[in-house]
Amino acid sequence: MSHRQQLTPIEPADVRYIKLGQKNAWARASLDRGEIHFGYKTVRHDVCLTGDWERLTHHFKTVDGKSESKAKDCTREVRDFYEMGVDCLWITFADDHVWWAFAKPGVTWLVEERDGRGARFRTTIGTWRNTDINGNPLRTQELSSRLTQVAAYRQTICRVAASDYLIRRINGIEEPVLVQARKAREAMRAATSEMIEKLHWADFETMVDLIFARSGWRRVSRLGGTQKDVDLILDLPTTGERAAVQVKSKADQALVDRCIETMSRGGAYDRVFFVCHSARSELAVADADQSDAKTHLWTGSALADAALGAGLFDWLMERIA
Repeated sequence: MSHRQQLTPIEPADVRYIKLGQKNAWARASLDRGEIHFGYKTVRHDVCLTGDWERLTHHFKTVDGKSESKAKDCTREVRDFYEMGVDCLWITFADDHVWWAFAKPGVTWLVEERDGRGARFRTTIGTWRNTDINGNPLRTQELSSRLTQVAAYRQTICRVAASDYLIRRINGIEEPVLVQARKAREAMRAATSEMIEKLHWADFETMVDLIFARSGWRRVSRLGGTQKDVDLILDLPTTGERAAVQVKSKADQALVDRCIETMSRGGAYDRVFFVCHSARSELAVADADQSDAKTHLWTGSALADAALGAGLFDWLMERIA
């Protein structure tokens, strides 16, 4: 489930990761019912309520046969589950997302682990959520391994080392270093665009050829060529695609339309590219659906991104020095 309503920023006092059963067996019941399920079925509920944690450690050593250190670790987990307050943020991983919730005080004892539920549980305050406070999904593949590595914890409950990062993500706050990086990237993109505009036409054609070569495309025609409205013919060995490329230093919309129509005619190419560094006006792909070719227009920031993606920033600096 995904909740889109705006929430207020969270300020937890503690953060704990909890594994919801072996192979996440209790995850569905927990997420759907607004509960946090927990096991240790041999541990008596009344002992936990009294807070006699030394007795519990003794239980783990004598009844469960655990070592001193392991028994203390198990006691810590049970104690955290029973004593962490309403300001503790609980997280877990399920369905390729990180889920988070706060829990009401008090533990309900179910005695047995069955029907997809643990031996005991706490009720969440509100629902489990897998989005930030603005409703954006918290997908595991889009999160830092600093956080997601906690899912490999072999026991049940532990502190979250990357808690500051987690809280910023939940609150929809971008990492400070990313803010700096975005500003630096925008400056680099602007500089790249300006350098491209200063290229001699021959260097510009070479740059376009390098972009495709470094992207895996293989040129099967001479650079420049002799075919009307086609400067490069390329193929992509990994997919067998064939592409036609027209390179222009300057262009208007009429030229774009004519070149794309010519390259697309007959369906000889899987893709067609029109590349221009100095457009005389705002350019767009018109009637791109009239052919089977996938049509790409590279100019301005799109062209700068392609050059940067191909690692040509230093090459550009050398060409205009």
